[in-house]
Amino acid sequence: MKIHPATNYDALLRMIGDATIVCIGEASHGTHEFYRERATITQRLLAEKGFQAVAVEADWPDADRVNRWVRGRSDDTDATDALAGFRSRFPTWMWRNADVLDFVGWLRDFNEERSEEQRAGFYGIDLYSLFSSIEAVIEYLEQVDPDAARRARERYSCFDHFGEEAQSYGYAAAFGAAESCQEEVVKQLTELARRRTDGEELFSAEQNARLVANAEEYYRSMFSGRVSSWNLRDRHMADTVDALVTHLGRKHDPAKLVIWAHNSHLGDARFTEMGEQGELNVGQLMRERYGEKAVLIGFSTYSGTVTAADDWDSPAQRKRVRPGLPGSYEEKLHELASEPYYLLLRNDAQELMGPRLQRAIGVIYRPETERLSHYFHAHLPRQFDAIIHFDHTRAVEPLEREATWTSEEPPETYPSGI
Repeated sequence: MKIHPATNYDALLRMIGDATIVCIGEASHGTHEFYRERATITQRLLAEKGFQAVAVEADWPDADRVNRWVRGRSDDTDATDALAGFRSRFPTWMWRNADVLDFVGWLRDFNEERSEEQRAGFYGIDLYSLFSSIEAVIEYLEQVDPDAARRARERYSCFDHFGEEAQSYGYAAAFGAAESCQEEVVKQLTELARRRTDGEELFSAEQNARLVANAEEYYRSMFSGRVSSWNLRDRHMADTVDALVTHLGRKHDPAKLVIWAHNSHLGDARFTEMGEQGELNVGQLMRERYGEKAVLIGFSTYSGTVTAADDWDSPAQRKRVRPGLPGSYEEKLHELASEPYYLLLRNDAQELMGPRLQRAIGVIYRPETERLSHYFHAHLPRQFDAIIHFDHTRAVEPLEREATWTSEEPPETYPSGI
């Protein structure tokens, strides 16, 4: 098993070859090195291998604002303004951070040297933005068909009693306290899909209408079990990738996309503990749909700091990441080398075969219950095609630093209990 220094990705790009889907994960939503290196690899894929877009674990309307700016189609003055859509919902640091800011600025410069048809896009594939997507659909229709906009308002008025509390709607609809909006959102999606006008604006409106339909189902499914809601969300993300491949493939055959999301979405779920419990994910679906044209790349760290919160909607903190647990992949990768490196796992990683524990830190990190909250069993060489390991990492820097983040970094001994 050859160790490649993470200062030269030539071997990784050779392995990627003529793949059309490259999924690049992250072991946390708040680690600087993961964001930076993912951007570095993506820049090479765009510049050297003709990839047309980056599809990220973010909501369509927020990412669409960035897409318009990087392609020279918006009035935003700079990258900070273009990322302003990500202020609207937690966690803001996931996309409003220094590393994403740098990448978005680079992408704008990259596109300015290319023709309109060759400019690379930035798209969101997640489904949380139910209400902002409703607004986007109506705004589009008001510009092209006021009567259709009126019908859309009437259909979407089903959600009016809930303000912008999507989970409140989901709870009420799931338990019969309110009428489901399912029929109305499907009608709206069907009507939009029948429009014959081509172009970016209609495509974006269709994706927003599809998001509303899937988000409506997602918020109802949240109260029927984790597996069903997780699977619905990841299918939506995979289907959005498919829609982008089809849309962009009209000008580029085949369309080639980079996907940015957490390891838990991009490492093939069939080779994890969650897969055994019935979960699927984007990485699995990409392999099933695109075969060897899909490449899955993960990240790992042994220790350091991370930007995360104690609970959902809580302030961002710069937290100490505890060293990888004994018997974990984090410990094994730590033992292999201390300098940043990557491993190509296809046909050359039997010594890493699991099951072993693997850590996943999302937007929440609870080191005091780390084994229960953040570890699961996996078979790393089957889960990913390559793994990039940074032994010691630091927290990604939010564009807006709250006092909880800028306070003195916690000492190595924190927390004292388990």
